[in-house]
Amino acid sequence: MARQETLAHSGVRVDKWLWAARFYKTRSLATDAVEAGHVHLNGQRPKPAREIKAGDLLRVHTEHGEFEVKVTGLSDKRGPAEAARALYEETPESIEKRERVAEADRLAPRFEHPQVKGRPTKKFRRQMNQFERG
Repeated sequence: MARQETLAHSGVRVDKWLWAARFYKTRSLATDAVEAGHVHLNGQRPKPAREIKAGDLLRVHTEHGEFEVKVTGLSDKRGPAEAARALYEETPESIEKRERVAEADRLAPRFEHPQVKGRPTKKFRRQMNQFERG
């Protein structure tokens, strides 16, 4: 309990918190994402060592989508997924936006040939060229 109280008063580094909240698999990936500008803290680009506090608003862009979350808890230790979800609360606008993007991605046409895996064969390339010419 003493550890949680000291965290509540001092804050936690952004990169550690992103790692503990399971937005990134490793702490070095979290640090790289912050440095690359994929994380915004209260509308500004922070440095990885910037401390966050409960109530801060984070916008995080990961390979799984873009999240806008409000920090509700602090931790510099990575724990189970349920504990990680307790560290933040996603905004309703963020949830709706991610659902819209997922739906648009699901409905987007896929131009994949079922028999082609990887690089096309010479025969398939000739067929594509013939099709393109008309």
